[in-house]
Amino acid sequence: MAAASENWLFRAPGYIDRIEACFTGAAFGPHRHDIYAVGVTLGGVQSFDYRGETRHSLPGQLVVIHPDERHDGRAGDGRTFRYRTAYIRPMDIQDVLGGRTLPFIEGGLSADPRLAAAVNNLLADYDSLLSQLEYQDALVQIAGALEAASGGIDPIRRTNREAARLAREYIDSCLDETFSLRELEQATGHDRWQLSRDFRAMFGSSPYRYLTLRRLEKARGLLIQGRPGAQVAAICGFADQSHFGRQFRKAYGLAPMAWLNAITAAHDHSIRI
Repeated sequence: MAAASENWLFRAPGYIDRIEACFTGAAFGPHRHDIYAVGVTLGGVQSFDYRGETRHSLPGQLVVIHPDERHDGRAGDGRTFRYRTAYIRPMDIQDVLGGRTLPFIEGGLSADPRLAAAVNNLLADYDSLLSQLEYQDALVQIAGALEAASGGIDPIRRTNREAARLAREYIDSCLDETFSLRELEQATGHDRWQLSRDFRAMFGSSPYRYLTLRRLEKARGLLIQGRPGAQVAAICGFADQSHFGRQFRKAYGLAPMAWLNAITAAHDHSIRI
């Protein structure tokens, strides 16, 4: 990591723009962009002028900049601030919301817990390649949370169990392939955004999370067979060994080899007993 006195910006790999940046003092002047900027302050005081008032975001707080709203950025205490931000196209939000009015967070800051969970999920695993399916899963959650937080209606529909079942069967048959919600839509014949909601309601996780866990189950079997980590990552559809390791630790709390060693030790102990 760069020294605190340095200004730096890192762009994460993946389907949309996600950045992590650190600035000392004044960061950037007044400007506008035609997309949503949703992010979280990681350190320091992130201050900005927005809609006629000065806003201050502290570590852990959410910043939501609406498209075409003029804003700037600086360290509120004159020192250093650090943040992560994802940039989301308005058309993506409207696709999920069925063309309804774009959500608007009046003050540029939000303490809404549902929105915080959705945004933090999108900005986690920052060094991993963000796939289209992973983004679309996060988009469904962010769009609904934005609409609810802005006073709109996040409609609740009857769960389509058959569509969710067909989607699960498709995922199970394509564990080592790359696909998006569009492919799930084509495979099931149902709207991809509603399908994502139905899937979560039926199986307790998003299509992307379900896919990841099934891949990890397959990976555990290959590790037990003695396959090397890099080979396991490639066979199971992970971007690389590092991506595989991060997902494994998130699911099981241990690195792949640490898990394998623990399994082996437990097996040896049971034999001795």
